[in-house]
Amino acid sequence: MHSTQMQALSGKELEYIADSISNEDLLIKQLAATAGTTQNQTVQQICVQQIQSHSQHMNSLIQLMQQHQQYAPTQPQ
Repeated sequence: MHSTQMQALSGKELEYIADSISNEDLLIKQLAATAGTTQNQTVQQICVQQIQSHSQHMNSLIQLMQQHQQYAPTQPQ
């Protein structure tokens, strides 16, 4: 049986995704601070590339949460 309908994520799965979003945000802030203070252009370029990569990860996780929002329970489980 093949179903294309999304199933609700469990509370634990949502917590993992929220933690991952928080971790991505922290990494972006740390990379931005490093890029802003380093004098080494190679390190600065790597930080900027990593900021873009982690921003994409965070946006994907946020989109996933938004897609599953309509399936989320309205009461705590």
